Amino acid sequence: MTPISIIIPCYNGAATLARALQSCRMQPEAAQIIVVDDGSTDASADIVAQCGRFDARVGLLRMPYNGGAARARNWGAMHASHDLIAFLDADDEYLPGALAAAGAFLAHNPKEVSVRLDVEYTDFPRELTAHPDFAAHAATLSNTVPSSLIIHRAVYLALGGFPMDEAFRRIGGEDGAFSWALRDIFGNQRLDDVKRVRMHYHAGIHAERYFRIALGLQVPDPTDTADAFRFSRQFLDTARSGIAQLRTANLTTGAAAS
Repeated sequence: MTPISIIIPCYNGAATLARALQSCRMQPEAAQIIVVDDGSTDASADIVAQCGRFDARVGLLRMPYNGGAARARNWGAMHASHDLIAFLDADDEYLPGALAAAGAFLAHNPKEVSVRLDVEYTDFPRELTAHPDFAAHAATLSNTVPSSLIIHRAVYLALGGFPMDEAFRRIGGEDGAFSWALRDIFGNQRLDDVKRVRMHYHAGIHAERYFRIALGLQVPDPTDTADAFRFSRQFLDTARSGIAQLRTANLTTGAAAS
């Protein structure tokens, strides 16, 4: 069994956090469950504290102010104790066997640095789910959303974590930028045989905006599109440069040692 640290960014997620935590606690591979309270004003921290009293795997980190999910995820990753880290949003949940499948895949494919899980989109508007192209775009989104990702912590940190540009907080897309860099440099494998993560719909969710634009039901703001591409490209270039420098350093160190 491969131990995995799970990081849950949470901003006023009290309505769904208990469900997310329970889905983590049901995973035997969940050796550490870190909730990063991102300046919540509801009972989120109390829910974590209560859960932590009867499950020592559950811990709480508190951000001094609301800095966004990317910042919370990155802070949580800095406190992870295990080589593999996973991310789960406070309104999503793992399905049974999710982390076992991810751990087994990475154990049997040691050259892979990460793996994605397939996502079930629950209670999304029928206008979206009944569209003939919904399944194709759902698969694309499953390659991007943080709740689908299990990754080696060292690689995650080497990539720079999720980008924290203010533009992404406004329009979303930091997960897309990270996925682009991960895919470009290392590949982005996904286990698509079974749905293993459940994303629950709620009004204003970024996934709905993605589907509406992808399905031609909403026209994106050209400025937002340009900003998303520009900042994503900037993140990709920075990640490529950083990984290249690390690889060069490793080659130099290895040559010196021999």
